[in-house]
Amino acid sequence: MSPEARLAQPFGTLPELLAMHAARLPRHPAIIAGERRIAYGELKAAADRIAAQLQGEGLGRGDVVAICAPPSVEYLAVFLGALCAGVTVAPLSPALTAESLAAMVADCGARRVYRGEALDGWLGPHGAKPLPIEAHPEDAFNIIYSSGTTGEPKGIVQPNSMRWAHMQRGPAYGYSAEAITLISTPLYSNTTLVAAFPTLATGGTLVLMPKFDAAAYVALAGRERVTHTMLVPVQYRRIMALPNLASRDLASFRMKFSTSAPFDAALKADVLARWPGGLIEYYGMTEGGGTAVLLAHEHPDKLHTVGTPAPGHDIRVIDEEGRELPRGAIGEFVGRSPAMMTGYHNQPAKSAEAEWRDASGRRFIRTGDVGRRDDDGFLVLLDRRKDVVISGGFNIYPSDLEAVLTAHPDVAEAAVVAKPSPEWGETPFAFVVGRSGASLDLEGVLAWTNARLGRMQRIAGVRRLEALPRSATGKVLKRSLRDEL
Repeated sequence: MSPEARLAQPFGTLPELLAMHAARLPRHPAIIAGERRIAYGELKAAADRIAAQLQGEGLGRGDVVAICAPPSVEYLAVFLGALCAGVTVAPLSPALTAESLAAMVADCGARRVYRGEALDGWLGPHGAKPLPIEAHPEDAFNIIYSSGTTGEPKGIVQPNSMRWAHMQRGPAYGYSAEAITLISTPLYSNTTLVAAFPTLATGGTLVLMPKFDAAAYVALAGRERVTHTMLVPVQYRRIMALPNLASRDLASFRMKFSTSAPFDAALKADVLARWPGGLIEYYGMTEGGGTAVLLAHEHPDKLHTVGTPAPGHDIRVIDEEGRELPRGAIGEFVGRSPAMMTGYHNQPAKSAEAEWRDASGRRFIRTGDVGRRDDDGFLVLLDRRKDVVISGGFNIYPSDLEAVLTAHPDVAEAAVVAKPSPEWGETPFAFVVGRSGASLDLEGVLAWTNARLGRMQRIAGVRRLEALPRSATGKVLKRSLRDEL
């Protein structure tokens, strides 16, 4: 059976596909990291050796290995080796404090923690093979810890079936043995893994960039003839702002992806106009549920949306009481699909809070995002429920205000949060980053913006920042901004 035929099956595993690629294309490059290149045959041998060692130490189904290290060939070999042994992986941020790392390791019950050290002293003999395992769709593939942008991080348990669904959609977006995918976001993030695993599942080449820099990214992409990439919106913004972008060779690109944070319509249009290849935006959650897909290159009139539900995905809109709303009404998105988390690890109450069930009892995942569906079925994302400013009983969506602020010629980025108000309960307050070389008259920006907003939307004040606080995947940390107020 070919890898393509295997991916078409209802269920399979990444180790199965890795074995197929190693047998068919043993010298084909699987991972490029700086000057290092590792082919599929070598990667499979390393994964087998790691898996055999883990099994020899008594690890198997139900056990967890944590990885807390910078991106590298070894990182991915350990990840794949654990999967080959039937072991669940918990990828963790190397930027964690010792206390946070200890808490997460304890929470997931990791038997082993890989911190980026050399493996030779630990591994057994070359040529070692693991015992065959039987993988089950409901078994945990990995545990992804949330970024903590909304509070205490939670361990999101993603089953094998969910990751298989992610890999199955790869061929539809051009992933193949000819694909060369450049990733520059952390390997502990689901944002990165939804691009990395389809690449490896289809026999493509994964190029690792441990630390993002816009100019270096463009140079690396041209040198390696990159065809696919996953970037968060702030990375697109920095690349498109490069003064010499027009002179760079980006002709090899076939498809570019984005997720994890709101993607401004004007920025999407700029990427389409000046960067060859298609552009796809994923809207969804690490928890899974419903994913919307915007094929921006096919729908240039829908760049203000996040697309339509992916095939097999059911996304609905509900009100505060959990009642389903008709098309056009504003409410919270909830979604259901083959790609759904099992739940939050060791947190059944929080798992239940994240669920909504329809009239027939089917399970959906709540997104916490507010929006609506337009007349064509495209989802229009307004804001996070927790970020909506409620002023005098009136809902104000920060994204609307941020769009006006960033239209000001001196404002590069903006974030609006709720400021406590004795008169109105809450009132919107803006934080802005100035464009390069701009003087940024804050009083002028405030007056200019409020002149373009409705009376109930007007901003109470503006503060300048050198940069907005962001997570590793580009999400603006609005909780940090609210704390400043």
